[in-house]
Amino acid sequence: MSSDLSRKLKKCIVKTPLLGPVVLLAARLFILSGYIKHKLYEAGRWLIYSRETTNFTYKITPLSRAYLINLISCITGVSTEKMEVYAQELEKDENLSKHVHEGTLASNRKIIADEKTHFGRRLGWYLLVRAKKPKIVVETGIDKGLGAIVLCSAILRNTEDGFPGKYLGLDINPEAGFLLKGTYASVGTILLGDSAKTIPTLPTPIDIFINDSDHSASHEELEYQLIQGMLSSDSIIIGDNAHCNDRLLRFSKKTGRNFAFWSEKPEDHWYPGGGIGLSYTN
Repeated sequence: MSSDLSRKLKKCIVKTPLLGPVVLLAARLFILSGYIKHKLYEAGRWLIYSRETTNFTYKITPLSRAYLINLISCITGVSTEKMEVYAQELEKDENLSKHVHEGTLASNRKIIADEKTHFGRRLGWYLLVRAKKPKIVVETGIDKGLGAIVLCSAILRNTEDGFPGKYLGLDINPEAGFLLKGTYASVGTILLGDSAKTIPTLPTPIDIFINDSDHSASHEELEYQLIQGMLSSDSIIIGDNAHCNDRLLRFSKKTGRNFAFWSEKPEDHWYPGGGIGLSYTN
């Protein structure tokens, strides 16, 4: 509320004490409407134009994007200028956008998925893979596979630069990962089964691990315990649920790792956004 409006409100309440509570309530409703009216509009647009029921896709705000690039730069030691180049690689990748569009329309899950290509916080995943040049990337919980092909796209570019790698996606749903086909499947594989049983069978060392499966805190904690002895010396763990619980923070403290968090801010979407929890070493 502006200081001028605040002064007028206080003056009105003093002069008309009987109407004071009513005036105060009206003023508070006015303030509240300024914060939620855009969200209501965005929610209406989403109901009409989107088919998604989970793992919502959207762009992030320019400021949120700038913060993300700077954070990944600080953690990896790669300059922000180079990070910007990597970011534009993904954002301007027409082949990837076409793949998502055609793959979604061809899937029997198109009734609950949008074919538009918006990466949200997955941009951060891409930046980390491009910067760290990992040999093994593991993601638990892959849904339709948007994150999978983003990661595989980064691995393919790393391979062109002389740093080959492999993506392994873990999921219990046989229909998961329908986007992981074609060129992207040349560096990516889906392993079906409970991650608690599959993780111990993975090749090591794991350079980047992404927890995005069962979002219960107990299962997330279990996955971190299982991978503890399977990580490379300069590994990075990405917690996709770090905005909801502190399990990755706890794990980082317990194992002497650093922890950072980036809060995602969607652009033109009602969803408040998730985030990226990062556990890393020096």
